[in-house]
Amino acid sequence: MARQQWTDMIVGDRMAVDRDFSQRVTDSRFSRQEWGLIMTAVEFDIENPGDDEQAKLVADTSKVRQVMPEMENIQSQMNAMGGKLQKKESKGIFSSVKDALGMGGGGGDGIDEERLAAAEGLAQEYADELQSHLESNDKWNRVRTAVQE
Repeated sequence: MARQQWTDMIVGDRMAVDRDFSQRVTDSRFSRQEWGLIMTAVEFDIENPGDDEQAKLVADTSKVRQVMPEMENIQSQMNAMGGKLQKKESKGIFSSVKDALGMGGGGGDGIDEERLAAAEGLAQEYADELQSHLESNDKWNRVRTAVQE
């Protein structure tokens, strides 16, 4: 079954889990806006859908790295609105362009690896919660079967 078809089956379940998971997001290091951005980059897969014991809903977070720069923008805007301007090292236009093209000499891609790991971990916690929700509502087996078709 195509990804969209099985994920369409769980839209209502995701909305229920979103409500239940909102406190976990509040307690995390991410704002609701940042969490929303993270979730736009997350896709869900089911590993071993044909195995009752090994089947697991997993968060594919491979695209989260791509939204991290925008998350930094959100954080900066929120800090500015709150009067807590964070002082950031100012770069010249040429340094910024070189960094954007991957030619910067600063090493790395400017991504806060700790925040990235936290985002990926929280996304997997969400996937675990969603799987538990599906199991408790006797929907997990139906979803696993749909994935295999």
